[in-house]
This record gives sequence, structure tokens and C-alpha cells, in this order.
Amino acid sequence: MKENIKIYRDKNGVPHIEAENQVDIYRGLGFLHASDRGMQMLLMRVLGRGRLSECLNSSDQSLITDKFFRKMNWHKNITENLNELTDFAKNVLDAYCEGVNEEFAKKIPLEFKLLGYKPEPWLPEDIIIISRMVGYLTLSQSQDEMERLFVEMVQNDVPEVLLQELFPGILGGLDIDLIKKVTLPETIVPSSSLWSIAIPRMMASNNWVISGKKTASGKAIVANDPHLEVDRLPNVWYEVAAKVKDRYIIGASMPGASAFLIGRTPELAWGVTYAFIDCIDSWVEECKDGKYRRGDSWKEFTIRKEIIKRKKKDDVEVTFYETEHGVIDGDPTIDGFYLSTKWTASESGFKTLSNFLKMWDAHSVEEGMDYIGQVESFWSFVLADNKNNIGFQMSGLVPKRREGVSGFVPLPGWDEKNDWQGMESHKDLPQILNPEKGFFATANHDLNEYGKVNPSNMPMGSYRADRINELLSKKDDFSPKDVFEMHYDVYSKQAEIFMKILKPLLPDTEQGKILREWNYEYSLDSKGAFLFEEFYKGICLEVFGKNGMGEGVINFFANETGVFIDFYQNFDRILLAETSAWFNGKTREEIFRSVAENYLKVKPKQWGETRKVLFEHILFEGKLPKFLGFDKGPHPLRGGRATIHQGQIYRSANRGTTFFPSFRTVTDFAKDETYTNLAGGPSDRRFSKWYASDLENWLNGKYKTIKPDPEEKIKF
Repeated sequence: MKENIKIYRDKNGVPHIEAENQVDIYRGLGFLHASDRGMQMLLMRVLGRGRLSECLNSSDQSLITDKFFRKMNWHKNITENLNELTDFAKNVLDAYCEGVNEEFAKKIPLEFKLLGYKPEPWLPEDIIIISRMVGYLTLSQSQDEMERLFVEMVQNDVPEVLLQELFPGILGGLDIDLIKKVTLPETIVPSSSLWSIAIPRMMASNNWVISGKKTASGKAIVANDPHLEVDRLPNVWYEVAAKVKDRYIIGASMPGASAFLIGRTPELAWGVTYAFIDCIDSWVEECKDGKYRRGDSWKEFTIRKEIIKRKKKDDVEVTFYETEHGVIDGDPTIDGFYLSTKWTASESGFKTLSNFLKMWDAHSVEEGMDYIGQVESFWSFVLADNKNNIGFQMSGLVPKRREGVSGFVPLPGWDEKNDWQGMESHKDLPQILNPEKGFFATANHDLNEYGKVNPSNMPMGSYRADRINELLSKKDDFSPKDVFEMHYDVYSKQAEIFMKILKPLLPDTEQGKILREWNYEYSLDSKGAFLFEEFYKGICLEVFGKNGMGEGVINFFANETGVFIDFYQNFDRILLAETSAWFNGKTREEIFRSVAENYLKVKPKQWGETRKVLFEHILFEGKLPKFLGFDKGPHPLRGGRATIHQGQIYRSANRGTTFFPSFRTVTDFAKDETYTNLAGGPSDRRFSKWYASDLENWLNGKYKTIKPDPEEKIKF
């Protein structure tokens, strides 16, 4: 490392970089990522390039994973992306790669040595690929899965009246007869081929911002807690404090990418949540004689062949057929109707990187909103500056569609009126500057009202946002300590609303008494939370299982997918309605009473008994003996689907997964410091003292303080 770059840790193990210019800061960041998270970033690159079978293992599951990543084609047009970068951004990428390669030249992670993989040099192309991976796998995939699920529901003869009620206002252009003709090569129900992956899926988050007129210090406060898989070590986030002369940035990055996604400088702070934007559409393509239809003519596919190399096995050649709408899902050489799917950010990268880099020098909320609004992936940002301005800005490439369609329903690909008509301006996306109430919160809910366009058609429910807003409305002297307590709040607005209907219908039993006296909190010792979830599972089975989709499908949704985790708003809208076609002629009260009588016979348990999570090493996945210490726990975890401290556990692809606040951060502009905790630690090296050094803080609600000039400096 260059002599003018100083790297050290503070007493909590958080790495610090001091350099004479920003380019050298990113050279230091590359070095740190390779040193502390080399295994994580190499695994991400192997996955993103579809080389798992070649580099790590040649199992059948690895082949499925490689086929998926090759299909996504994230290396497409990277050269064009790189050419559009400014000279400064190019210098940053080059410097970051130099830092990575300097470290990997000295040592590579032991895990990869044991697997016989010697990594190639890290390239700017790898940064763009990882940027695209993060944008899709953590932000957009759930929308794609839900749209595919809708197709399957149509093909499984769920009546249109039920579909219209479950997906109100977003089924414009629906042609049921056409969708039933589509050949789906692989279904979501009853199973889907997913993968164990180095990037936890970012399916939810909270962030909020409070102006100085509502804080004890008189200065703005920014709070953020991205919700991801936490049952993996290392944590996806990597904290860094960096300083050039009197300017600093304290924030969170993702290994392999040269940017601070969450951060603060002396003048500006920002936090991110996932914006549930529909940025991915499917079209029905009519295929005949190896061609696809456009109007009254037939066109040749763009054919892409990929060779997947496999350790100690024969290579596998995979052929992808592409149209203007993306890759065909299936084999279109067999005549029929197929889906092609396109994601707006599939060729993104340079604008995202360039605008995140600009945040270092942004001095105001308005300036930050303009930069961050041009990020091509799909986020809701809250911002504050040291002049007490606060704001909210959504980002992402949102397609312009023809009037009357939302993007949720697959439309005929041969009709050009169904094509995208360019992208919406970031200035028309939901945003607000200095709201009158003095605060603003986002929690993956419907934020369309704040924009000139409506980018979301399948947002999460508003329960978490409602609870945050409720708490923020109660006082005008918030301190960081108050915000810490909010991060760990486990009160469920969802339960409160359901229980207003359920309470008078409860049976006169031990279980009924517990629920009647429940405080709607998902604390570890709560028996009410356990019983409410039994009721909720039962009512979903009764209403959606027996009357439409089948009990097996609903059980699969509840236990093996994120459907009820991501999209419970649509289901709850029906369950809470006074009347519904899904009720099959019964009243809501009749259903609630019947479910309470039949599903609340279970022995009451404390919520924590059902919430024990093992934090597993991402590569070894709990396969090593416990005494080696690669895995931590199991630990009981609090929270539920609708609490600020979200806490959800389910299975996906035959493995356990979770959604919890993976990282928490609070900034009060009264001081040049940030308060954080992390579900893990700085390092992915098992025998480093920093492997899971922050986990106990995260579990117990304690926050460390990160300063640009720490009192104690530990040699890196």
C-alpha cells in the first residue's frame, strides 16, 4: 500500500483510511475489502460470472446456479458502461482494483486455496457485475417472482374475480386465454431452484429522518436499518471511516463494489431502503419454426451460447434465445407461447457508480437528492444536512408503459404498443423536501403519492411505516437513544388491527385468554405472538388455500417462500375486508371464529422458542463441527413481519433463511460521529478477533460509536 495511505482499526475493529485524495481512499477500500472480506467478494464474482461449477464444485445445484447467472448475462455491454464513466470515476475503479489485487497477490482466502481456486486479477468489469447483482438479487427479484406466480395462478384456474380482488388495479391488459397458452419450463409452485448465495437478499428495510425542530440537539437525525438475511457470516455490509484532510465519510459498503451505499459526511447523511418498484416486465412471445412473431412477420432470435466448465466433469453448453424483450424462458425451437423478461437495470452501472461517488462532495439535501435520484437501482433514500434540511428521494430506472397497464401482467410481445417508451425522469419519482411534519419514514410501503409517476404496484404493507410515524409523532425532543429504542421496537400494528376483529370471537380457553391480554409485541417471551401467528397461518389456509390456491400451495408460501413476507398487504386487504369473494359465502366473523377455534388448540410457546437462528459461514453452511467456531449461535431473535425490528424466518430452496435488521446506523448532526451495530463483524476470517465482534451488540441493542478521528488506533 502506498506510503501516503494510512490504514488502521478503531477499538471496535472498524477500519479507517486516511489519504491525500479520494482516489487513494478507494485504493485503500479495495485493499480492505480484499483483506477483510476476500472470501465474500471472490464468491460473489464466481457466482456473478456463472463459474461456480468451474471454480468451486460441480454439483447439479451448482450447474443450476451457473445457468441462472449466465442467463442474466450481467457482463453484457460492460465495456460501453466503462467508457461512459468520467475520468475521475475510471481512476477510482482502477485504484480500487489495484488495492484489491495488491492484497490478493500476497494472500488469498484459505477456503479458496483448499478448493484449488487461484483468482484472476480483479477488474473494473467485476465492480459493474457486482453492482448489477446487488441491484437484481437484493432489490428486483421478488417482483419478478410475484409476476411469475400470478401467471401460475392463472394457469391453475384461480377465478378472475379472485385475482382482481387480490391484485386490485394492476391487471390492465390481462388476457387469461393467452396466459394459459404459455409454456412455463419451471414453476414457483411447488418448488423453485434457488441457491445459497453470498449476497443476502435485501427484501425490506426501514429508514427515517427527523428535522432539528423535533430533536433534543436541535440538529437533524438520520436512522437506517436494512433488513437482509442475517443467518450468514460474514454480514454483507462492510463499515469504513475514510478521511481526506478535513473531509470524512463514515459509511457502509458492499465488498467488491467501490461505493458507500449508506453514509455521512460533515454536511450530509443518507440511508437506504428497498423501493418496491416494478422495473421488470414479461411479454408473451409466439414462437414458430425457430422464430418469433413481430406484427405479421417473423424474426430470427439472437442466439447466445455459453460453455459452463465443470470440475472433473464434461463441459455443458447452454443456449439462450433472446428477443428485444430479453431471454426466452424455455425452448422456443418447439412451437408455442413463451415468456421473455427484461429488467430495466440489466445494462446499468456507470450512472449508479458515478452518482454514489458524487455523494462525498455533496453539501446539501437538494444536491444529494439530485445525485442519488439518478442511481439506476431501486432505493428509497432519506437524507439530512447540517443546515437542518431533510428529504426523501426514490431512485431507479422506471419504464414508461402505455396507458392502462402497470407492468404486472405479461402482454403480447408482438404488438409494439406494449414496448417500453423510454425511462421516467428521476425528478418525477417520489420525493419530498422538508416535509411540514418535520420527519419522514420509508419502510417499503406505497410511496407513489409523493411522485408524478407511480412506480410501485406491489409494495409491502404500511404497518412498519405506520408504527414509525406513530412514534415520531409523540414527541419533539428525540435523541439518538430514543432512535435506538425505536430500532428494537417489536409492537405490531398488523396484530393490533386483526385483534380488534378477533378479540370478541376468541374461545374461552387458555389460548384465548393469552391473546385477549396480549400487548401486540413480538418479544422473546411473548406467547401471544406465537398464538397470533398460528391464527394468521390458519386464516390464510382457510381463505386462500381452501377457496382458491390449495392448502399445499399456501403451506409452501408460508414455509418455503417469501410471498407472505414481501406481499402480505395484498392478502391482508382481503382478510380484513368486511366481505370478499374469497370468503366463499361466509362472513368475516364466521371465518375468524372458526379459525380461532380450530387453530388455537396448540400448546402456547414463547416466541423466542420458535426463533432460534444459527449464524452460518456462507461457504461451509453449518457443515463443519461446532467447536471450530465458524458458526455462531443458535440465538433466539425477536420481531415479526410487521414490527420495526422485523423478524422473519422461513425456508427457501431447502435451507433456512431470515429477514432481520442486518445493520443499524444512527447519525445526529450535533456530533461528528455515527452510532452503529452489525449482525457480524468486520472480517470474514474465522480466526480473526473481528469475525463476529459486533454480534453481541446487535443482539442486545448496544451501539458502538464511529468517529473520523478515533481516540484509539489499532494497527491493521
